[in-house]
Order: sequence, then structure tokens, then C-alpha cells
Amino acid sequence: MPKLKSHSGAKKRFRFTKSGKVKYKKAGARHLLAGMSSKRGRFLRKKAYLSGAESKLIHKMLPYG
Repeated sequence: MPKLKSHSGAKKRFRFTKSGKVKYKKAGARHLLAGMSSKRGRFLRKKAYLSGAESKLIHKMLPYG
């Protein structure tokens, strides 16, 4: 059976943890930050994890992750 291609966009945005969860960086912390509260900025620094259903899609996009 031939090798499967990984989704290029997903490669750049998602990582897998040892237990198989999908980790990603939250959106909204790149520009236009002056109007944002510092509390909001701090919460955007944290990593986030996908839910089960969304995680399945990413596992299909990144078969060798």
C-alpha cells in the first residue's frame, strides 16, 4: 500500500502529545493587541487541546503523527 500524504496546513498547526491528544496554539494573539485586556492575552498564551471528534479529523490528516 502506498504512503499517505500528511496535510500541509495541519502539520504547521497541530502537535500530538504522548497520550495522543491534539495540541494547538490559540488564535488571536498576533496583532491588534492594544485593545485586548492583559488577562485575555495571558490566556491566549496557553496551549489548548482538541475535543475527541475534532481530534479524529486531525489524526486522519496526519497519519504518521
